Amino acid sequence: MGKSLAYKILEENLLTGDLKAGNEISVKVNQTLTQDSTGTMVYLQLEAMGIKDIKTDLSVAYIDHNTLQSGFENADDHEFIKSAAAKYGIIFSKPGNGICHQLHLERFGKPGGVLIGSDSHTPTCGGLGMLSIGSGGLDVAVAMARGYYYLKVPKVLNIQLTGKLNPWVSAKDVILYILQKLSVKGGVGYIIEYSGEGVKELSLTDRATITNMGAELGATTSIFPSDDITKDFLTRQGREKDFVPLTADDDAIYDKEIEIDLSDIEPMTAMPHSPDNVVEISRLNKIKIDQVAIGSCTNSSYTDLMKVAKILKGKKVHEDVSLVISPGSSNILKMMSENGALGDLIASGARILEATCGPCIGMGQAPKSNAISLRTFNRNFKGRCGTNSAEVYLVSPETAAVSAITGYLTDPSTFGNMPTVEIPEKFDVYDNYFIYPKENREGLEVIMGPNIKPFPINDSLTDSIGGKVLLKTGDNITTDDIMPSNAKLLPFRSNIPKLSEYCFGTLVDDFHLRAKKYGGGFIIGGENYGQGSSREHAALVPLYLGIKAVFAKSFARIHKANLVNSGIIPFTFKNKEDYELFDEMDEIEVSGVISSLEKNTEIILTNKSKNVSVKLIFEGSKRDVEILKCGGYLNYAKSNTK
Repeated sequence: MGKSLAYKILEENLLTGDLKAGNEISVKVNQTLTQDSTGTMVYLQLEAMGIKDIKTDLSVAYIDHNTLQSGFENADDHEFIKSAAAKYGIIFSKPGNGICHQLHLERFGKPGGVLIGSDSHTPTCGGLGMLSIGSGGLDVAVAMARGYYYLKVPKVLNIQLTGKLNPWVSAKDVILYILQKLSVKGGVGYIIEYSGEGVKELSLTDRATITNMGAELGATTSIFPSDDITKDFLTRQGREKDFVPLTADDDAIYDKEIEIDLSDIEPMTAMPHSPDNVVEISRLNKIKIDQVAIGSCTNSSYTDLMKVAKILKGKKVHEDVSLVISPGSSNILKMMSENGALGDLIASGARILEATCGPCIGMGQAPKSNAISLRTFNRNFKGRCGTNSAEVYLVSPETAAVSAITGYLTDPSTFGNMPTVEIPEKFDVYDNYFIYPKENREGLEVIMGPNIKPFPINDSLTDSIGGKVLLKTGDNITTDDIMPSNAKLLPFRSNIPKLSEYCFGTLVDDFHLRAKKYGGGFIIGGENYGQGSSREHAALVPLYLGIKAVFAKSFARIHKANLVNSGIIPFTFKNKEDYELFDEMDEIEVSGVISSLEKNTEIILTNKSKNVSVKLIFEGSKRDVEILKCGGYLNYAKSNTK
């Protein structure tokens, strides 16, 4: 029986467990990455473990999210992460160096390795044949401290690509097309593995765009083979020695297979307010736009931005449009400044931002009230851009550039000849934004500013839990809903007490007051509860507010793991229709929790206000149960060294 590429890499790095779908295994972690929005918590947790050295081959701490220094908070966080990196032997990437996923793709990712990152778009490096998985920060801290990562073995969905892309159609249109077909839940429980002759039509950065937005499908990760195109990319980056050819066996067995003809795809857009609300641009009426934002870890590569520069050269951004561009790395920005492309962008009327995430996570460039904003980003959740009344459409760089000129959402295939981009023989590689760890690290201490507060630690699990239903949500609640992310709140990512005042801020404005009034309680959720970003703040803040369990129809993978890691039980309704039997402020109780978890039996949830009982199930491993009993992963990891 032939093996998939994903299972080959898992097998090569397997430490414990049986490599079969649904089983829990542990794998060796070769590399980790963090970014500053999640990094402070990761390094506080690493400190709490009391280690001296990390166990990975390479770990990198990137500063790319909270780069606006309007107060001391962000700068203090950066200094804390820098000092932690120096202490533990971690590479530190200074602000302005670029976006973690683009930089890691350029500088560090290796085919066949395992990368764990505290950001949901870590699968970007799957574009070069690396098994790259987004996870909660505590999982990354443990990976650095212990060298391993536990996961439930996913199934593998093979997407076989055939044909060739039409002019003006790019990788962003491909992944939007897949989202249209599969939805934001379509990849849950799967690794998505790409194969077929169509793969050869995609550049390395095209592939990275597709694996990046596999996160929006809910997939564990996505991966492409490592082939001649991978070798060419690594060679041009000065890393030919990192190339390893990797592909699935010809007779590989997959759990599910889909075939997509690239020639069937036309320019696409994801309409507000979900990445899977996708339609062909040609089907839409003329939509006037106010803002265009180009960049993010999805579409900020050299190729993407050079296409944009060629489209805009000699043209003028529409008078009613604000165009902002954020390059993916400082090397890309430098190369474009030297080859004249940056000048062409500026001459067209574009605003050039530094090489950071920026507008993608609400860090500046919020559009005006009721604006239509076109963005080459990966998410368009309501309010994520910083303006609740704005509507965000996700598009390719080509569509974004053409639309910036016309002032309307425009099908770029109507714009004339498609520009071509010549890839340089050698990409510029400069290390001046990186700080590499010193050999002698004796006596180094972390530096903590006043905005950095201790993270909450849960108590051991009790056999009976009860309290009020503080909130009942609908389906597809995002981690942006649970813990909003914008320029106002990002500086407080190290301050859980302050953040708690805004918990569930997109849904209600008094959740923290409810939690304080009733001494904590419970949340009732719908389908795919906790989709979106990997931010563990969406679990840590509810923990701080006394949330003991979440009852939902289903959970998104990373958030479910973060709840377990925080000691909050993610219960699933055995019968989804039982969701209707609960309302906010109902008094509820669950008894026999520990014994039911240990025996893997159904658990009874009693609604004392309505005098009705329903059955719950906990879908997790024996190890998850032990973590919950300890009151979270940190407590468990400190007492378990194996």
